[in-house]
Amino acid sequence: MLSVRIATAIELAQNREDAALAQFNSDLDAATQQLLSRGVRLTELLKQAQYSPMATEEHVAVIYAGVRGFLDKLEPSKISKFDNAFLPYVISQRQALLGKIRTDGKISEETDAKLKEIVTNFLAGFEA
Repeated sequence: MLSVRIATAIELAQNREDAALAQFNSDLDAATQQLLSRGVRLTELLKQAQYSPMATEEHVAVIYAGVRGFLDKLEPSKISKFDNAFLPYVISQRQALLGKIRTDGKISEETDAKLKEIVTNFLAGFEA
């Protein structure tokens, strides 16, 4: 779980730095534009309703989708809708996987592959 936190922190720090530079330069390359776009989505993903705490493993599953780029094509305004639909889906369908993330405290290669499959399958049927 620390690896997910670190990856998210690095992505957001890079995003803030690039956003500050973007204010002064309108000619941004595609990679920088994509990075800024992902940062907006990650920021939306990290917003949480007041008095609605989430377990760490639930955060990991949701943040995984953003950090790995699965949400890059989703409009930022649709991120909360994704979050509200994806989390119940994972909790109801993949409780064992969440338990493994909680117990292991990290994302193993096996867990990574399962999360990738879950997110891909969910997004295939998700209508924003």
